[in-house]
Amino acid sequence: MAEKKAVIGVVTVSDRASRGIYEDISGKAIIDYLKDVIITPFEIEYRVIPDERELIEKTLIELADQKGCSLILTTGGTGPAPRDVTPEATEAVCEKMLPGFGELMRQVSLKQVPTAILSRQTAGIRGSCLIVNLPGKPQSIKVCLDAVMPAIPYCIDLIGGAYIDTDPSKVKAFRPKK
Repeated sequence: MAEKKAVIGVVTVSDRASRGIYEDISGKAIIDYLKDVIITPFEIEYRVIPDERELIEKTLIELADQKGCSLILTTGGTGPAPRDVTPEATEAVCEKMLPGFGELMRQVSLKQVPTAILSRQTAGIRGSCLIVNLPGKPQSIKVCLDAVMPAIPYCIDLIGGAYIDTDPSKVKAFRPKK
C-alpha cells in the first residue's frame, strides 16, 4: 500500500528564529508531533525562514514541486500584524483553498484563548501537496493538529500524495469504508 515514502515539509516563518535570535521551538513541536502520531515511513524537509512573502512562496513551491512533499505544515505568520503574510503566500501558490481547516483550528483554539479569533490559518492544495498553516505557539500547534490530523491522510489520498497513516491510539485518521 505504501509505494512511496512520504515527504513532509515543516516551515517555520519567523524573522527572529531565522536570524538565530531565539530557538525555533514551534517547528520542532511539529516534527515531534509527526514522529509521535504518524506510523508510516516519512522524511522531513525542514526550513526556518523570515516573514517575507516572496520567500515563503518560493519555499512552498520548492517543497511541493522539487522536494515532492505530500504535506507542508507551516508555523508562524498567521496573525494580524503587518509582517504576518503566511496565509497570503499560501493562497498565492495553491490551486484550491480548503477554508475548513482554518475554521476548525480557530474553533478549537478559541476554547484555549480568546485571541484565537485573530489567527488567519488556512490550508490549500498545490498539485499533490496539502499545505496547512498552523499557529506559532507549540501548545496551540498540538491542539490544532489534533483537530485537523484525522482529515489530513484522506485529503492527501484524494489529491494523489503519498500514503500516510496515524497511530489510532493517538489520532485516528478517517478514511471512508470501502
